[in-house]
Amino acid sequence: MKRASFVVLGLLFAFACKRAEQTTSTTQSTTTVSTSTTATPPQPAPMTPVPATTSSAPAPAAPAGVIASTEADQGGVRIDITELKRSSGGTVNLKFVITNNGDKYFSTAGERLADKETGSDYRSVSGIHLVDPVNKKKYFVVRDSDKNCLCSQDVADVKEGGGRVTLWAKFPAPPPEVQKITIQIPHFQPIDDVTISQ
Repeated sequence: MKRASFVVLGLLFAFACKRAEQTTSTTQSTTTVSTSTTATPPQPAPMTPVPATTSSAPAPAAPAGVIASTEADQGGVRIDITELKRSSGGTVNLKFVITNNGDKYFSTAGERLADKETGSDYRSVSGIHLVDPVNKKKYFVVRDSDKNCLCSQDVADVKEGGGRVTLWAKFPAPPPEVQKITIQIPHFQPIDDVTISQ
């Protein structure tokens, strides 16, 4: 009987010691975890440097009075449309400026801007035409009874380094419901959706 009691007491003592060890080790690991958590503060995310210039910068504004622009096949040469307006007699007036910021002169000789079918149009802007994309119709420069164009003629070459020349041409007016038109100028990119003012 005494021997059995000792065995039971021994087992209880061993169980109690084992239980105390588990509690101590759990407390230590909890302390270690909480210590390590507080010992290393959270690191801020690395900052990405912001570039000084971005590609979303606004484009330079067009000069005052310019309603549309286009570039030539010769570098540095630009046309700014300053007026496309209906006028009396069922016509439309086109006014524009050629600016040459390139490093060589822009020639207006021969068929550069002229209608190549008409020999009398040498150094004129008679080769310009309007295109109505809705009705698929092309409008050529108006001509007088002698077949001379109602447009700028004897146009001098435009000097390099900022040379400018102001030109004009008159066209038959599209129907009143046509409010936007394409302007096609030889050796320049077409200008789409230009509004015809009243």
